[in-house]
Amino acid sequence: MLRIHFTSRDLENIRIARQPHALWELVCGVCRLDSRQGALEFGHWRRSVRDRLATDPRAGRALLPLQTLIPAVGYIPDFLTPSVTGGSLAGGLDEVRATSRTRLTAELSRLAESRPLPSWVSTLDRPGTRALGALTRALELSCGTLLEPYWPHVQAAVCDDVELRARALLDGGTSGLLDSLRPHARWHAPVLEVNYPVDRELHLEGRGLLLVPSYFCWRRPTALADPTLGPVLVYPVAKQPLEIVRASKNGLERLLGRTRTVVLAHLASHGARTTSEVASAANIALPSASYQLGVLRDGGLVASHREGQSVRHSATPLGLRLLER
Repeated sequence: MLRIHFTSRDLENIRIARQPHALWELVCGVCRLDSRQGALEFGHWRRSVRDRLATDPRAGRALLPLQTLIPAVGYIPDFLTPSVTGGSLAGGLDEVRATSRTRLTAELSRLAESRPLPSWVSTLDRPGTRALGALTRALELSCGTLLEPYWPHVQAAVCDDVELRARALLDGGTSGLLDSLRPHARWHAPVLEVNYPVDRELHLEGRGLLLVPSYFCWRRPTALADPTLGPVLVYPVAKQPLEIVRASKNGLERLLGRTRTVVLAHLASHGARTTSEVASAANIALPSASYQLGVLRDGGLVASHREGQSVRHSATPLGLRLLER
């Protein structure tokens, strides 16, 4: 559990990244590549990336140093994910390239405590070497391989999440915004309790918090390891599996009908939604949305649960698998 402690000043300085952060997406993507996590969400992406790596030796060589520095579980050096306005790749790479030797030494030493590292890693913090420049080029090439073909999809998912958080802020203020991070985090003022692999306390001390929605972040949020850096919380957004739209436009419409297909695909893409939100997204009347959701629920494709005074609906694993076909 990560416990983030807020002051009144911190509550005044909560920000949300409006666009996906390229280097955070890359780091999370490297973690997802060699795992079996999210077979539905990332399975097609993993197969496509591996096909590209098999036919592009240069891309494969670029990925190797990243897989060394970015373990699927455990500590990841913070210098790989610098905070840059807008999260642009060019700005992030400039920050990585400018990392101080002192910081590199400290973070690479911490990484070495958790896993054995090849000898080339020790050259990253040596003055006069080109190792850090080579790593920066590897980051850039790997962004092209892992992210670039899917970037519009990633942007759309993140923008949908930003819209959701903005609506929560408008309806409930900063308390509503923090509360909207469920089930990944729970707001018990003045502490945000985050689902996290280790027990940790983070005191913001007036610095505020930057929320970074991420497509390739999986299951639970992540944060910078160094508490002295600008506080960041990266959290997973609702994911629409790649190619899901194409699948839903073919035989599935013949099976379910166009309206129910649209409703199911919307829930798969956006996560839990109220009946009125589904009606608005599908451009149908509220009674019709309630009826269509009931049919999908009876078929085991949608699950509904009450939250306060509203009922929220989400696609079940069976519904997601049906959309994947």
